[in-house]
Amino acid sequence: MTFTARSWLAPSRPEFPGTVEDPAERRAIKLELLIVFGITLGLSGVRSLLSLVDSLLQPVPLAQQQAQLNVPQAAASLIDLLKQLLSAAQLVGWGALGLYLLWRAGIKGAQLGLDRRSPGRDTLLTLLLAALIGIPGLALYFVSYHLGFSLAVQPSTLGDTWWRPISLTLSAFGNAFAEEVLVVGYLLTRLRQLGVRENTAVFGAAVLRGSYHLYQGFGGFVGNFVMGLVFGRLWQKTNRLWPLVAAHTLFDFVSFVGYSLLKGHVSWLP
Repeated sequence: MTFTARSWLAPSRPEFPGTVEDPAERRAIKLELLIVFGITLGLSGVRSLLSLVDSLLQPVPLAQQQAQLNVPQAAASLIDLLKQLLSAAQLVGWGALGLYLLWRAGIKGAQLGLDRRSPGRDTLLTLLLAALIGIPGLALYFVSYHLGFSLAVQPSTLGDTWWRPISLTLSAFGNAFAEEVLVVGYLLTRLRQLGVRENTAVFGAAVLRGSYHLYQGFGGFVGNFVMGLVFGRLWQKTNRLWPLVAAHTLFDFVSFVGYSLLKGHVSWLP
């Protein structure tokens, strides 16, 4: 594995998976991509775009509007808990769908980097990524918010229940698993099979990642677009998917749980 600047900026295409040449199979892959993202994150991107347009049409600035992530879904506490768990399960199911379709095509999860062959290296990479993306991402959000380019994002409005930390942790993992498996492991693998250049593929995946965060405002798009470029290129170079899932889970967990604990106790949170 080479780590020169050129190899990172213009990586060569790996031998696996091979480019699909059969026209019928290529059409099937393209249709599969449309269906998968048409019912998962692609659909979320369209809805997010419409949410941003709606926010821009409001008579008040973006910074005076709110975007709430983990919200109560029922009046009864037990029913709310069950619905929160179902939401997290749906996200995990989206990621599992991508893995299943690749498995049917002869590509196993271990070949995407979902294995345990290098736990020490994966742990170190997880911590580095969480710091590299999480800290600047938080700073970018606050700058964007105070400049009026983003809504006031509230990571959690759940009540102070015994199950709130459990629900937020599972939500963090669900988001991370769905996004990293679908937008990195699944999408970039399928694009390789279609012969799409590595740079083009990672750029398109980053745009997709940014699109379903547009409901947060322009800052949400930019921050997640940059995250998509970093995560996508890192996977292309290392073929390790677990560190991406773990790092994403970690900084979502810190955002969700940290916000729920600090809200009302510090003045700088929106």
